[in-house]
Amino acid sequence: MPNNLEKIDFILNGKKISIKSEPSERLSKVLRENLGLKGTKIGCNAGDCGSCTIMIDNEAICSCLIAIAKVNGKNIETIEGLNNKGTANLQKSFLKHGAAQCGICTPGLLMSASSLIRKNPAPNKQEIEEALSGVLCRCTGYQKIINAVLNVNSCDEEEISPLPGESVGKRIPRIDGLKKVLGTEVFGADYWPENSLLLKIIRSPFHRAKFNFGDLENWKKNNKGIEIILTAKDIPGENKFGVIPNFADQPALAENETRFKGEAVAIIAGEYNAINNITIDTFPINWEQAQESLTIESSMSENAFQIHSNRNKNILIVGKVVSGEPEKAIEQSEYSVSGKLETSYVEHAYIEPEAGSAWLEDNTLVIQACTQAPIMDRDDTAKILGLNQKDVRIIPSTAGGGFGSKLDVSIQPLLGLVTLKTKKPCRIIYNRNESMMSTTKRHPGNMTATISANKNGKISGMIFNGDFNTGAYASWGPTVATRVPIHASGPYYTPNYKALGNALHSNGPISGAFRGFGVPQAAALQETLYDQLADSCNIDQLEFRKINALKDGEKTVCGQKLEGVGILECLNSLTEIWKKAVKNSDEFNKKSNLIKRGVGLGSCWYGCGNTALPNPATIKIGINKFGKLFLHQGATDIGQGSNTVITQICADALGVSIEKFFLIGPDTHLTPDCGKTSASRQTYITGKAAELAGKSLRNKILRLSNMGPEANINFINDTIVIEQTNKTHVLKLSEMNENKDKYVLSSLETYDPPTIPLDENGQGKPYAVYGYGVQMAEIEVNKELGTIKVLKITAAHDLGKVINPLLAEGQIEGGIAQGLGFTLMEEYIPDKTENLHDYLIPTIGDMPEIESIFIEKRDPEGPMGAKGLGEHVLIPTAPAILNALRNCTGAKIKKLPALPHRVLEAITEADIERRKN
Repeated sequence: MPNNLEKIDFILNGKKISIKSEPSERLSKVLRENLGLKGTKIGCNAGDCGSCTIMIDNEAICSCLIAIAKVNGKNIETIEGLNNKGTANLQKSFLKHGAAQCGICTPGLLMSASSLIRKNPAPNKQEIEEALSGVLCRCTGYQKIINAVLNVNSCDEEEISPLPGESVGKRIPRIDGLKKVLGTEVFGADYWPENSLLLKIIRSPFHRAKFNFGDLENWKKNNKGIEIILTAKDIPGENKFGVIPNFADQPALAENETRFKGEAVAIIAGEYNAINNITIDTFPINWEQAQESLTIESSMSENAFQIHSNRNKNILIVGKVVSGEPEKAIEQSEYSVSGKLETSYVEHAYIEPEAGSAWLEDNTLVIQACTQAPIMDRDDTAKILGLNQKDVRIIPSTAGGGFGSKLDVSIQPLLGLVTLKTKKPCRIIYNRNESMMSTTKRHPGNMTATISANKNGKISGMIFNGDFNTGAYASWGPTVATRVPIHASGPYYTPNYKALGNALHSNGPISGAFRGFGVPQAAALQETLYDQLADSCNIDQLEFRKINALKDGEKTVCGQKLEGVGILECLNSLTEIWKKAVKNSDEFNKKSNLIKRGVGLGSCWYGCGNTALPNPATIKIGINKFGKLFLHQGATDIGQGSNTVITQICADALGVSIEKFFLIGPDTHLTPDCGKTSASRQTYITGKAAELAGKSLRNKILRLSNMGPEANINFINDTIVIEQTNKTHVLKLSEMNENKDKYVLSSLETYDPPTIPLDENGQGKPYAVYGYGVQMAEIEVNKELGTIKVLKITAAHDLGKVINPLLAEGQIEGGIAQGLGFTLMEEYIPDKTENLHDYLIPTIGDMPEIESIFIEKRDPEGPMGAKGLGEHVLIPTAPAILNALRNCTGAKIKKLPALPHRVLEAITEADIERRKN
């Protein structure tokens, strides 16, 4: 125990506090670990993310940057202090305006905004942006946060309370939002059993290396408080995992060789203070650095070594789609354009680093951690630990963002191994550097394409090739390689087509799922080429897209006949907006030489769910004898709002108010499998299962009451009252028999999208439902500095049926924010950008105005006509900005992100080309 403790007194949320602490201890640590106030979040411990913001004497301060000794005699307020007199107006406003999505940054934002409002009760937009600029949000796109603060004084308006059967289409605040704004939501780092061991992971400092251990037992003896050290030899099961079983290749702990920087090789578990005070530099491990290959080019070179002995030439997989005769069509067409584009690693940068805990309940291993895929976590963890699946229980904590990276197993088997070996509970919290080094990224890509059109502007052929760096292990590389060729045509009728997607290994970071599975990279190339092709045909860029847009009854490049295609409606909705914006930019540019304004378009389509594979989701509903209605919903909500929209769908299918539901889940012991939260599948697939379950339960109730399909169902105490015209029937639930789940009435329904496997040429039915969208970007370019400022993005998206407009807007705004980062600033460079100071993501001041336009062309397959949205909204952003840049400067970007030096280089090349012509 440290002997340099000092007595420190302060006021905390209105109460006098006196503690003894090391004076240099971080205030954030004292609040969470010593005082149990877990509403204050820790995202970086460096003052970069602002999630730990509190108020000290009414000033917003990052608590991770201030030593506890500095607050002696001060007045401290945390998110918990805003709740002393109920929900504050600001918290109500955050709920009403959808300002909290995943919720991990919400406490920091609320504290910063509270500090502002106390000084300035009616701030303007600029003042809000300045006050909140120190807090990063990765989910919302900030617009709803600004709206919440702007409207804080009008938050007492009547709340939306839809009638039974009328929830769908209403702007209902998220049903799990109250805990987010109160700071009581439990994220991965917020719960652990008493006396839990803390884990520290030993990781490779090299991109590729061999290693061996020294005297581990002696090192353990010399470090008091260390409980156990575990290596690969301690793993009782199969030391291999992967999100796609046939490609599983990643060890939980490397055995003799590491293939990427940050790969785990050993676990140290012990008492909290012991783990925090050990010097990892003394850990007995010997490293032998080996030749590394970090890029696609080096992995494909003639002299390249094989990263996996069973994968020749470092090729993981090749995806292919071929239809018609593209080479011949291009050769015979009047117009054609070609181009290439390179994209970079992109970090997910969720504000919550990976965290969780594990414990034993009788013979069951329980793991509570942040995840997007609880069933996959259970199955892989059980395999690694040599357990039956039924003996592993995964309870997803609330996820502080995910965007794809929390699909892959990370901490789960490590936690489980320690608890199995010690029989003690344990916990782990990645630091920011550890999270960024060891988790997956967006695939870097090298892409080329040629597209042709005939004299009337109809696309005649396309050839696309993409090489994608999947890193050291497979992860979602097979999905990217197969999904990109399907989507690289864009939402246009393309009769002659050939596209290849190659996933290649390197010693770079593992590339995994990231909002779009490679489609944003492909769209950034294809959509810029479509603009150039439209110019070659002397056709307006919007009109060119209308001419070629897929329509109902037409076939895709995979030979799939489509219905419910809304891309033309999205394009039509922008007609007048486009004309006006182009006119305004032309007039501005006539008067300005240094600053140029551009307008550009980008379109998208995106298949919802797994590609040509089984993709089921199951929903269970039950009513107990006391009249309570339970929805067992196993889909993880990572901020996108699945808890709310799935409940809305189920409520309307059953014909009751959304408030009647008690939500259970996700939990692998309590909820059926709803599949992973990825590929924009939850609203569509789990929503469809919820619709079927709601209808099934409704039919059971109506049969018992002998009432017709139009009857009204009401839950009153321990009865269900069914009414139709002048008839009334009462079901007395307390008199009915219970099933094994203690329900007197229940329904269990599964939905699996009807897809057809792809043949050797990629022909088949890869997805049952597609979503569509178009975005228009208005930008300013400084030709001297190479900077791009996005002024406005107008986003028209076809949702089929808008289940919840409030949450849909949040998805559009948040997706555009990530698309903005992908386009203009985000470039993960191993060894250089392994923190949130050097790796830049959009802040509140970077965001443009965003206008959302909802198109509702109902899909015949989706629940109530609904389509997915989450990933679609990121895809068109980059090409819209890049097309706006070319339209006002002629610049063609060859590598993303379009950093100023790359923009200047492209402008210079365009000027040279212009002078030549």
